[in-house]
Amino acid sequence: MVIAPSAFKTDLVSAAIAGDQVAFDTLVGPHIETGFRLATVMLRDGEEARDAVQEACFTAWKKLSQLRSEAQLRPWFLTIVANQCRDFRRTRWWSIVRLAEVRDDREARRTDVESEIDLDRELRTLPRRQRAALFLFFYLDLPLGEVAGILNISPQAAKSLVHRAVVQLRLNLAEVVQ
Repeated sequence: MVIAPSAFKTDLVSAAIAGDQVAFDTLVGPHIETGFRLATVMLRDGEEARDAVQEACFTAWKKLSQLRSEAQLRPWFLTIVANQCRDFRRTRWWSIVRLAEVRDDREARRTDVESEIDLDRELRTLPRRQRAALFLFFYLDLPLGEVAGILNISPQAAKSLVHRAVVQLRLNLAEVVQ
């Protein structure tokens, strides 16, 4: 007896909901790296990004029964990651106690040409939501509908957000070049 792909996926989700760790890893595992990249873009800190993705995986494990369909797994998980990142930013009580930021050694090693046009620096000047939209749309190559779902906005708002971010980035880079 051959199991149809959709029936297999449903069985996989059912097994994961029942507590099968291998089934859960099969479902969510391929999306963890993407979630980590999204968290890194949103939080700008690798350690915080790892913590956010770990918490997102735990949340996904607890709320797997809320998954509507197998096809929606990636945007559903990335939405959980984005929400976890927002929660991390809201609850940074410890940031007041943090010592002065350690200077990035990469800055000291850059040549004059590289420092003239620093795309990473220019991206950091954009608001977090615009950076996240650019990352999701251009880097992860997600359709605007999925970008909208992950950022919890309408598809038209996602399109506008990406457009405004690109326009602002072009203006920033034009100032640097001149």
